[in-house]
Amino acid sequence: MELGLYTFAESTPDADGTAATTPHRRLLELIDEAVLAEQVGLDVFGVGEHHRPDFIVSSPAVVLGAIAARTSRIRLTSAVTVLSSDDPVRVFQDFATLDLLSGGRAEIMAGRGSFIESFPLFGYDLEDYDTLFADKLELLLAIREDGPVTWSGRHRAPLRNQLVMPRPLQHPLPIWIAVGGTPASAARTGALGLPMALAIIGGAPERFAPLVDTYREGARRAGIDPLALPLSINGHGHVAESAERAAEEYYPGHDAAMRKLGRERGWPAPTREQYDMLRSPRGALLVGDPKLVAAKILFQYDIFRNTRYLIYLMGMPHATVMRAIELLGTEVAPLVREGIAARA
Repeated sequence: MELGLYTFAESTPDADGTAATTPHRRLLELIDEAVLAEQVGLDVFGVGEHHRPDFIVSSPAVVLGAIAARTSRIRLTSAVTVLSSDDPVRVFQDFATLDLLSGGRAEIMAGRGSFIESFPLFGYDLEDYDTLFADKLELLLAIREDGPVTWSGRHRAPLRNQLVMPRPLQHPLPIWIAVGGTPASAARTGALGLPMALAIIGGAPERFAPLVDTYREGARRAGIDPLALPLSINGHGHVAESAERAAEEYYPGHDAAMRKLGRERGWPAPTREQYDMLRSPRGALLVGDPKLVAAKILFQYDIFRNTRYLIYLMGMPHATVMRAIELLGTEVAPLVREGIAARA
Protein backbone atom coordinates (compact mmCIF):
# COMPACT_ATOMS: atom_id res chain seq x y z
CA MET A 1 0.00 0.00 0.00
CA GLU A 2 1.16 3.53 -0.77
CA LEU A 3 0.92 5.95 2.15
CA GLY A 4 0.90 9.70 1.85
CA LEU A 5 -0.56 13.07 2.67
CA TYR A 6 -2.94 15.48 1.06
CA THR A 7 -3.88 19.04 1.91
CA PHE A 8 -6.20 21.82 0.85
CA ALA A 9 -3.63 24.28 2.22
CA GLU A 10 -5.97 25.89 4.70
CA SER A 11 -4.87 28.97 6.60
CA THR A 12 -3.30 27.36 9.66
CA PRO A 13 -2.67 28.88 13.08
CA ASP A 14 0.80 30.20 13.79
CA ALA A 15 3.10 28.75 16.43
CA ASP A 16 1.12 30.09 19.42
CA GLY A 17 -2.23 29.13 17.84
CA THR A 18 -3.73 32.62 17.95
CA ALA A 19 -3.47 33.90 14.36
CA ALA A 20 -3.34 32.56 10.82
CA THR A 21 -0.09 32.38 8.95
CA THR A 22 0.26 34.66 5.93
CA PRO A 23 -0.36 33.08 2.50
CA HIS A 24 3.32 33.55 1.59
CA ARG A 25 4.54 31.79 4.70
CA ARG A 26 1.88 29.07 4.45
CA LEU A 27 3.05 28.12 0.95
CA LEU A 28 6.66 27.91 2.09
CA GLU A 29 5.57 25.72 4.99
CA LEU A 30 3.62 23.52 2.59
CA ILE A 31 6.72 22.90 0.49
CA ASP A 32 8.72 22.03 3.63
CA GLU A 33 6.00 19.55 4.64
CA ALA A 34 6.21 17.82 1.26
CA VAL A 35 10.01 17.66 1.44
CA LEU A 36 9.85 16.08 4.89
CA ALA A 37 7.20 13.60 3.69
CA GLU A 38 9.66 12.37 1.07
CA GLN A 39 12.56 12.28 3.52
CA VAL A 40 10.68 10.01 5.96
CA GLY A 41 9.66 7.61 3.19
CA LEU A 42 6.05 8.50 2.41
CA ASP A 43 4.91 7.78 -1.13
CA VAL A 44 2.46 10.51 -2.19
CA PHE A 45 1.81 14.21 -1.58
CA GLY A 46 -1.43 15.78 -2.80
CA VAL A 47 -2.54 19.42 -3.02
CA GLY A 48 -6.19 20.32 -3.56
CA GLU A 49 -7.84 23.22 -5.37
CA HIS A 50 -10.13 25.74 -3.66
CA HIS A 51 -11.28 29.29 -4.39
CA ARG A 52 -12.13 30.45 -0.85
CA PRO A 53 -10.46 32.90 1.52
CA ASP A 54 -9.68 30.19 4.08
CA PHE A 55 -7.61 28.11 1.61
CA ILE A 56 -4.39 29.16 -0.08
CA VAL A 57 -4.07 27.05 -3.23
CA SER A 58 -6.19 27.70 -6.31
CA SER A 59 -3.61 26.25 -8.73
CA PRO A 60 -2.30 22.87 -7.51
CA ALA A 61 -0.03 22.33 -10.52
CA VAL A 62 1.95 25.49 -9.71
CA VAL A 63 2.47 24.48 -6.09
CA LEU A 64 3.31 20.90 -7.05
CA GLY A 65 5.86 22.27 -9.52
CA ALA A 66 7.61 24.06 -6.67
CA ILE A 67 7.55 20.83 -4.65
CA ALA A 68 8.94 18.90 -7.63
CA ALA A 69 11.99 21.17 -7.61
CA ARG A 70 12.72 20.21 -3.98
CA THR A 71 12.01 16.47 -4.21
CA SER A 72 13.04 13.51 -6.34
CA ARG A 73 10.89 10.49 -5.47
CA ILE A 74 7.51 11.26 -3.92
CA ARG A 75 4.49 11.15 -6.25
CA LEU A 76 2.71 14.49 -6.77
CA THR A 77 -1.05 14.61 -7.21
CA SER A 78 -3.81 17.15 -7.21
CA ALA A 79 -6.37 16.48 -4.50
CA VAL A 80 -8.57 17.51 -6.30
CA THR A 81 -8.59 19.36 -9.62
CA VAL A 82 -12.10 20.81 -10.01
CA LEU A 83 -12.44 19.64 -13.59
CA SER A 84 -16.03 20.85 -14.00
CA SER A 85 -14.98 24.50 -13.91
CA ASP A 86 -11.59 24.14 -15.60
CA ASP A 87 -10.44 23.61 -19.18
CA PRO A 88 -9.30 20.01 -19.80
CA VAL A 89 -6.74 21.17 -22.35
CA ARG A 90 -5.05 23.44 -19.84
CA VAL A 91 -5.34 20.86 -17.06
CA PHE A 92 -3.57 18.29 -19.21
CA GLN A 93 -0.88 20.76 -20.28
CA ASP A 94 -0.23 21.83 -16.67
CA PHE A 95 0.15 18.28 -15.39
CA ALA A 96 2.09 17.08 -18.43
CA THR A 97 4.52 19.90 -17.70
CA LEU A 98 4.63 18.90 -14.02
CA ASP A 99 5.29 15.32 -15.10
CA LEU A 100 8.25 16.40 -17.21
CA LEU A 101 9.64 18.62 -14.45
CA SER A 102 9.29 15.90 -11.81
CA GLY A 103 10.69 13.03 -13.87
CA GLY A 104 7.37 11.20 -14.22
CA ARG A 105 5.74 11.71 -10.80
CA ALA A 106 2.59 13.69 -11.65
CA GLU A 107 -1.02 12.60 -11.25
CA ILE A 108 -4.39 14.28 -11.75
CA MET A 109 -7.16 13.63 -9.24
CA ALA A 110 -10.24 14.99 -10.98
CA GLY A 111 -13.51 15.77 -9.24
CA ARG A 112 -16.57 17.97 -9.17
CA GLY A 113 -15.38 19.78 -6.05
CA SER A 114 -17.02 19.96 -2.63
CA PHE A 115 -17.57 23.74 -2.87
CA ILE A 116 -19.23 25.77 -5.62
CA GLU A 117 -17.23 29.03 -5.73
CA SER A 118 -15.36 28.07 -8.89
CA PHE A 119 -18.52 27.78 -11.00
CA PRO A 120 -19.59 31.46 -11.01
CA LEU A 121 -15.93 32.51 -10.88
CA PHE A 122 -15.28 30.91 -14.27
CA GLY A 123 -18.71 31.54 -15.77
CA TYR A 124 -20.43 28.16 -15.37
CA ASP A 125 -24.02 27.41 -14.40
CA LEU A 126 -24.57 25.13 -11.40
CA GLU A 127 -27.56 23.64 -13.22
CA ASP A 128 -24.98 21.98 -15.48
CA TYR A 129 -23.13 20.46 -12.50
CA ASP A 130 -23.31 16.84 -13.70
CA THR A 131 -23.00 17.31 -17.45
CA LEU A 132 -20.02 19.66 -17.06
CA PHE A 133 -17.98 16.98 -15.33
CA ALA A 134 -19.00 14.21 -17.74
CA ASP A 135 -18.19 16.35 -20.79
CA LYS A 136 -14.84 17.52 -19.51
CA LEU A 137 -13.74 14.13 -18.25
CA GLU A 138 -14.46 12.67 -21.69
CA LEU A 139 -12.28 15.35 -23.28
CA LEU A 140 -9.48 14.95 -20.74
CA LEU A 141 -9.34 11.21 -21.40
CA ALA A 142 -9.32 11.82 -25.16
CA ILE A 143 -6.40 14.25 -24.80
CA ARG A 144 -4.51 11.67 -22.76
CA GLU A 145 -4.43 9.35 -25.77
CA ASP A 146 -1.63 9.85 -28.30
CA GLY A 147 -2.32 11.76 -31.50
CA PRO A 148 -4.53 14.64 -32.60
CA VAL A 149 -7.86 15.09 -30.80
CA THR A 150 -11.24 15.46 -32.47
CA TRP A 151 -14.00 16.04 -29.93
CA SER A 152 -17.24 17.95 -29.42
CA GLY A 153 -19.45 18.39 -26.36
CA ARG A 154 -22.00 20.67 -24.75
CA HIS A 155 -19.85 22.98 -22.66
CA ARG A 156 -16.71 23.74 -24.65
CA ALA A 157 -15.71 24.63 -28.19
CA PRO A 158 -14.92 21.48 -30.22
CA LEU A 159 -11.46 20.30 -31.15
CA ARG A 160 -10.79 19.15 -34.70
CA ASN A 161 -7.62 17.15 -35.35
CA GLN A 162 -5.81 19.20 -32.69
CA LEU A 163 -2.54 18.29 -31.00
CA VAL A 164 -2.29 19.04 -27.27
CA MET A 165 1.28 19.63 -26.15
CA PRO A 166 3.50 18.93 -24.29
CA ARG A 167 3.20 15.19 -23.85
CA PRO A 168 4.01 13.79 -20.40
CA LEU A 169 6.82 11.44 -19.51
CA GLN A 170 4.36 8.84 -18.15
CA HIS A 171 2.18 7.02 -20.64
CA PRO A 172 -0.60 7.29 -19.82
CA LEU A 173 -0.59 10.19 -17.38
CA PRO A 174 -2.42 8.84 -14.29
CA ILE A 175 -5.93 10.24 -13.86
CA TRP A 176 -7.80 9.40 -10.66
CA ILE A 177 -11.46 10.21 -10.05
CA ALA A 178 -12.40 11.63 -6.66
CA VAL A 179 -15.75 10.24 -5.55
CA GLY A 180 -17.89 11.34 -2.62
CA GLY A 181 -20.91 9.20 -1.83
CA THR A 182 -22.56 8.85 -5.24
CA PRO A 183 -23.00 5.25 -6.48
CA ALA A 184 -23.43 6.38 -10.09
CA SER A 185 -20.05 8.13 -9.99
CA ALA A 186 -18.39 5.05 -8.52
CA ALA A 187 -19.92 2.78 -11.16
CA ARG A 188 -18.87 5.09 -14.00
CA THR A 189 -15.32 5.33 -12.67
CA GLY A 190 -15.06 1.55 -12.59
CA ALA A 191 -16.52 1.20 -16.08
CA LEU A 192 -13.90 3.62 -17.38
CA GLY A 193 -11.15 1.58 -15.76
CA LEU A 194 -9.89 4.57 -13.78
CA PRO A 195 -8.43 4.65 -10.26
CA MET A 196 -10.87 5.93 -7.62
CA ALA A 197 -10.13 8.11 -4.60
CA LEU A 198 -12.81 7.86 -1.90
CA ALA A 199 -12.95 10.42 0.91
CA ILE A 200 -14.12 9.14 4.29
CA ILE A 201 -14.23 11.95 6.84
CA GLY A 202 -17.29 11.02 8.89
CA GLY A 203 -19.32 8.04 10.02
CA ALA A 204 -18.31 4.41 10.10
CA PRO A 205 -15.96 3.33 7.30
CA GLU A 206 -17.99 0.15 6.78
CA ARG A 207 -20.84 2.26 5.41
CA PHE A 208 -18.72 3.00 2.33
CA ALA A 209 -18.08 -0.65 1.45
CA PRO A 210 -21.11 -0.81 -0.92
CA LEU A 211 -19.70 2.15 -2.84
CA VAL A 212 -16.43 0.33 -3.41
CA ASP A 213 -18.39 -2.79 -4.40
CA THR A 214 -20.28 -0.67 -6.95
CA TYR A 215 -16.98 0.66 -8.31
CA ARG A 216 -15.56 -2.82 -8.75
CA GLU A 217 -18.77 -4.17 -10.21
CA GLY A 218 -18.75 -1.36 -12.79
CA ALA A 219 -15.27 -2.45 -13.81
CA ARG A 220 -16.25 -6.12 -13.93
CA ARG A 221 -19.21 -5.41 -16.23
CA ALA A 222 -16.90 -3.47 -18.54
CA GLY A 223 -14.56 -6.46 -18.79
CA ILE A 224 -11.92 -4.93 -16.53
CA ASP A 225 -10.28 -6.80 -13.67
CA PRO A 226 -11.54 -4.84 -10.66
CA LEU A 227 -8.68 -5.96 -8.43
CA ALA A 228 -6.19 -4.46 -10.89
CA LEU A 229 -7.63 -0.97 -10.37
CA PRO A 230 -5.93 1.28 -7.78
CA LEU A 231 -8.15 2.50 -4.94
CA SER A 232 -7.25 5.31 -2.54
CA ILE A 233 -8.98 5.98 0.75
CA ASN A 234 -8.54 9.61 1.81
CA GLY A 235 -9.17 10.56 5.43
CA HIS A 236 -8.51 13.20 8.06
CA GLY A 237 -6.39 12.73 11.15
CA HIS A 238 -3.31 13.38 13.24
CA VAL A 239 -0.59 11.37 14.97
CA ALA A 240 1.37 12.29 18.08
CA GLU A 241 3.41 10.51 20.73
CA SER A 242 0.26 9.71 22.72
CA ALA A 243 -3.39 9.34 21.77
CA GLU A 244 -4.37 12.00 24.33
CA ARG A 245 -1.91 14.54 22.91
CA ALA A 246 -3.07 13.84 19.35
CA ALA A 247 -6.70 14.33 20.34
CA GLU A 248 -6.08 17.66 22.03
CA GLU A 249 -3.81 19.02 19.29
CA TYR A 250 -6.22 18.12 16.50
CA TYR A 251 -9.52 19.10 18.12
CA PRO A 252 -9.41 22.94 17.86
CA GLY A 253 -8.79 23.00 14.09
CA HIS A 254 -11.25 20.20 13.41
CA ASP A 255 -13.95 21.83 15.52
CA ALA A 256 -13.46 25.24 13.90
CA ALA A 257 -13.62 23.77 10.39
CA MET A 258 -16.76 21.73 11.12
CA ARG A 259 -18.50 24.71 12.76
CA LYS A 260 -17.75 26.93 9.76
CA LEU A 261 -18.97 24.29 7.33
CA GLY A 262 -22.06 23.72 9.44
CA ARG A 263 -22.94 27.43 9.39
CA GLU A 264 -22.64 27.47 5.61
CA ARG A 265 -24.70 24.33 5.05
CA GLY A 266 -27.22 24.53 7.85
CA TRP A 267 -25.85 21.70 9.96
CA PRO A 268 -26.02 21.69 13.78
CA ALA A 269 -22.87 22.63 15.64
CA PRO A 270 -20.59 19.64 16.31
CA THR A 271 -19.99 18.42 19.85
CA ARG A 272 -16.92 17.05 21.62
CA GLU A 273 -18.79 13.77 22.06
CA GLN A 274 -19.17 13.46 18.29
CA TYR A 275 -15.47 14.16 17.85
CA ASP A 276 -14.54 11.51 20.39
CA MET A 277 -16.77 9.02 18.59
CA LEU A 278 -15.10 9.82 15.26
CA ARG A 279 -11.66 9.13 16.73
CA SER A 280 -12.75 5.89 18.40
CA PRO A 281 -11.27 2.64 17.03
CA ARG A 282 -14.06 2.22 14.43
CA GLY A 283 -14.52 5.93 13.65
CA ALA A 284 -13.41 7.76 10.52
CA LEU A 285 -10.81 10.10 12.07
CA LEU A 286 -7.27 8.73 12.29
CA VAL A 287 -6.32 10.58 15.47
CA GLY A 288 -4.01 8.87 17.93
CA ASP A 289 -0.57 7.50 18.66
CA PRO A 290 1.33 5.61 15.91
CA LYS A 291 -0.02 2.18 16.90
CA LEU A 292 -3.62 3.39 16.94
CA VAL A 293 -3.35 5.23 13.61
CA ALA A 294 -1.70 2.21 11.98
CA ALA A 295 -4.42 -0.05 13.36
CA LYS A 296 -7.13 2.19 11.93
CA ILE A 297 -5.48 2.23 8.50
CA LEU A 298 -5.29 -1.56 8.58
CA PHE A 299 -8.91 -1.77 9.75
CA GLN A 300 -9.98 0.14 6.65
CA TYR A 301 -7.65 -1.95 4.48
CA ASP A 302 -9.47 -5.06 5.67
CA ILE A 303 -12.74 -3.51 4.49
CA PHE A 304 -11.64 -2.06 1.15
CA ARG A 305 -8.36 -3.74 0.12
CA ASN A 306 -7.24 -0.29 -1.00
CA THR A 307 -3.86 0.28 -2.62
CA ARG A 308 -3.31 3.76 -1.17
CA TYR A 309 -4.16 5.72 1.96
CA LEU A 310 -3.81 9.51 2.12
CA ILE A 311 -4.25 11.45 5.36
CA TYR A 312 -5.04 15.15 5.77
CA LEU A 313 -3.35 16.80 8.77
CA MET A 314 -5.80 19.70 9.02
CA GLY A 315 -5.81 22.93 10.96
CA MET A 316 -2.69 22.68 13.11
CA PRO A 317 0.47 24.80 13.43
CA HIS A 318 3.30 23.95 11.06
CA ALA A 319 5.58 22.53 13.77
CA THR A 320 2.84 20.16 14.92
CA VAL A 321 2.24 19.00 11.35
CA MET A 322 5.95 18.43 10.79
CA ARG A 323 6.18 16.20 13.86
CA ALA A 324 3.11 14.27 12.70
CA ILE A 325 4.68 13.73 9.27
CA GLU A 326 7.83 12.42 10.92
CA LEU A 327 5.81 9.94 12.99
CA LEU A 328 3.75 8.86 9.99
CA GLY A 329 6.84 8.04 8.00
CA THR A 330 9.03 6.52 10.70
CA GLU A 331 6.52 4.73 12.93
CA VAL A 332 3.07 4.43 11.32
CA ALA A 333 4.18 3.41 7.82
CA PRO A 334 6.38 0.47 8.97
CA LEU A 335 3.53 -0.87 11.13
CA VAL A 336 1.08 -0.63 8.23
CA ARG A 337 3.45 -2.33 5.81
CA GLU A 338 4.16 -5.12 8.30
CA GLY A 339 0.44 -5.59 8.84
CA ILE A 340 -0.30 -5.84 5.12
CA ALA A 341 2.59 -8.23 4.56
CA ALA A 342 1.23 -10.46 7.35
CA ARG A 343 -2.22 -10.46 5.73
CA ALA A 344 -0.73 -11.48 2.38
